[in-house]
Order: sequence, then C-alpha cells, then structure tokens
Amino acid sequence: MKGSKQKKLSGRWTYFAFTIIPVVLYTFFYVVSVINGVRYSFTNWDGMSKDYDFVGFKNYLLLFKNPYFWNSLKTTLLYSIMLVVGVIITSLILAVSLNSLKWFKTFIKSIYFVPAMIGGITISLIWDQIYYRVLPVIGQKLGIELFSQSLLMTGKTALSAVVFVQIWQAVAMPTVIFIAGLQQIPDEQYESARMDGATAFQRFRYITMPYLLPTVTVNLVLTIKQGFTSFDFPYALTGGGPARATEVIGITIYNDAFKNMRFSVANAEACILFVIVALFSLTQLKLTSKGGVNE
Repeated sequence: MKGSKQKKLSGRWTYFAFTIIPVVLYTFFYVVSVINGVRYSFTNWDGMSKDYDFVGFKNYLLLFKNPYFWNSLKTTLLYSIMLVVGVIITSLILAVSLNSLKWFKTFIKSIYFVPAMIGGITISLIWDQIYYRVLPVIGQKLGIELFSQSLLMTGKTALSAVVFVQIWQAVAMPTVIFIAGLQQIPDEQYESARMDGATAFQRFRYITMPYLLPTVTVNLVLTIKQGFTSFDFPYALTGGGPARATEVIGITIYNDAFKNMRFSVANAEACILFVIVALFSLTQLKLTSKGGVNE
C-alpha cells in the first residue's frame, strides 16, 4: 500500500516536471506580454525612450476619432467574413469528397495538404508573380478584361485576390478536422437513411451536419482568429494598398508601431482587436453549442 502511494506521488511529480517548463514559457512570453501591452496602451510610450507618462484613455479616444482606424476595422471584418465563408465551404466540400474516395486517398490528401506546409510569405511571393505576370497574359490572350491586369492593382479586386490566396493555403487543416469528424459518423446511420429513401442532401443535412457541428465550431473559431489577425498575406501582397483597400488592422498596428513610432497607440489597437476576437469567438461558440447530435 505504501509503495503504491509513493509510486502515485512520483507520477504526479513527473507530470509536474513535464508541465512546469511550458507553463513558465507561456506565462513569460504570453501572459506577461499581454499585461504589459495593456499597460502601455494607457501611456504615451514611443517604443524607444525609457520615460513615459500615463495618459489614461487618451489613445483609445484618439482611435475612435481616427477614420483610418475605422476603415481598417471595416476591412478586417470584411476580410474575415470572406475568409470564413471560403475556408469552411471549401474545406467541407474537400472533406466530403476525400472521405468518399476509394483509390489514391492518401496520395491525394498529401497533395492538397502541401500549401499548409509552406510559409505565408513564400506563398504570397509566389502568387504575387502569378497575379502580375501569369494572369494578365492569360486575360489578354483570352480577351478577359478582369484578368487583363493584376487583380492586386485595383481597389475593387485587391481584397478578394488576397483572401483567395489565404483560402488556398488555409483549407488544409480544417479539411483534416472535417475528415476526422466524418469518420466518427456510424455507417449504420447512412444505411438506415438509404433504406428509408432519404436523398443525398437529406442524409447530409440530417446526419452529416449534426455530427460535424463540433468540428464546424472548431474550424470557425480557428478561421475567425486567422481572419482578424491576418498580416502576412495582405502585407506581402499589397502592403495595405491600393489606397488602403487591403489595410487590415494588423497592418495598421504594424505601421503605427514601427513606422510612426506610436507604440502606445499600436498597443491600444491590439487591445481592441483582442476584445473583438474574443467577443466574436464567444458569440460563435454560444450559437453553435446547440443543435448537435447529442442535443
């Protein structure tokens, strides 16, 4: 009895030893950084000098009066909506298609997952050349006016072009999550539905989607976060242009911090972004917490 108790205690110390380092690193690099960011948002710190003064909510009040800040928030919201719709629909279609394959399933999965293993900047540089050198040639040859020049050069198409590139890279992981969810659905459910004469759409609506609701929730939260915190794709492809058409909040924060040397304002913008993402995520979790297969 005593030996069993000592063994159990030793196991707890082993678990503690394996978790203490990640907890310390997370606390130092994330929690402390977030707290400092919030603190600096109430100061006039320029990012360089050691001396700064507390100014209360002055930075936040200035942001609420800044039309460029509101424009970046509007662009970010539109960017996120387009990204979420594109990623969820595309990954769901891919997951259903791949899950129904009988031949070369592993090979095809490995092909579509390749973009997820490439960095965002690298993908952006590749697509930048496609937009500037490949598509215009195709558009001119085929007489398609939309593709006669780079889609990144006009405000009407630049944001959609940037979102398309991120969708192309971002669908891989949600697809894997959807496939995992599809494989948890009992085959007996589909067999019973077929015997009752249910159509393919009815099987998808009343069997597939209720079972997939938890994975939909996970993918929605992850994609919403990606949309609101996007920086590498818009910055590498357009730098926020043309005429601020693709200036998402991440680029605004970067410009205020490292170009305008207004680190306190940038921290205030980051705090507002944090609150927005948290509210969207909590609302989405609340809306999708009901209606699942176990409800």
